[in-house]
Amino acid sequence: MRLLERMRKEWFMMGIVLAIAGAKLEPSVGVNGGPLKPEITVSYIAVATIFFNSGLSLKTEELTSALVHIKLHLFIQIFTLAFFPATIWLFLQLLSITPINEWLLKGLQTVGCMPPPVSSAVILTKAVGGNEAAAIFNSAFGSFLGIVITPLLLLLFLGSSSSVPFTSIFSQLFMTVVVPLIIGQIVRRYIKDWLERKKPPFGAISSSVLLMIIYTTFCDTFSNPNIDLDKFSLILVLVIRIIRVSHQQTLWLSFSVLRTNPSHWEFQC
Repeated sequence: MRLLERMRKEWFMMGIVLAIAGAKLEPSVGVNGGPLKPEITVSYIAVATIFFNSGLSLKTEELTSALVHIKLHLFIQIFTLAFFPATIWLFLQLLSITPINEWLLKGLQTVGCMPPPVSSAVILTKAVGGNEAAAIFNSAFGSFLGIVITPLLLLLFLGSSSSVPFTSIFSQLFMTVVVPLIIGQIVRRYIKDWLERKKPPFGAISSSVLLMIIYTTFCDTFSNPNIDLDKFSLILVLVIRIIRVSHQQTLWLSFSVLRTNPSHWEFQC
């Protein structure tokens, strides 16, 4: 019985393992252009579903109240788009004296300059009982900031520049994040009583969608014939991934503190 209870509690982590294993066994199913069509189902439908789901589950007062915590938002954005990229750069300077692949280092720095993924940031914040409304605002706002700041960070740390399709990225973020959230809030007004009575498993729905995103991401990874990393490089990638998770956990902790003690950010930040 304890094992079954443990499995129910940790079903999402088990799902991640199964998603990665499934992607390894048959990556052709989830690659771009494959049967699942992730370029449509993931890039648009899956992300929009997550934010529509959040719009349905969150009270309007929770969303509006989250906007006023300016100090929290400043902390999150500075930590994500300034402190973390700089920390990764310093760490990679140490790694540069090792035999790790140079292009892998550049890839890790690129990832370090990215804002947190909007979908996983919201879902994982909700999973740890944090302030989902604050997570939605900061992940969406950070993504919009990233359109401008991430290319500047890459220019600063890597000395490389590239053209960014601002209009298409902005419109995609708006249509997959903002619009579904607003529609979810509108629909909630009409079925509010039913939602409070039935209490649908919003968290499980969003987590299941995230598993699909993870699966298709690893399908793309395993289907690439050019990936050939030595064991040392793979271990270092794992270390960087743990650091990245620690970074996200710091943000989730901030959202959790805000939920349990909203005045904390008013007096101590």
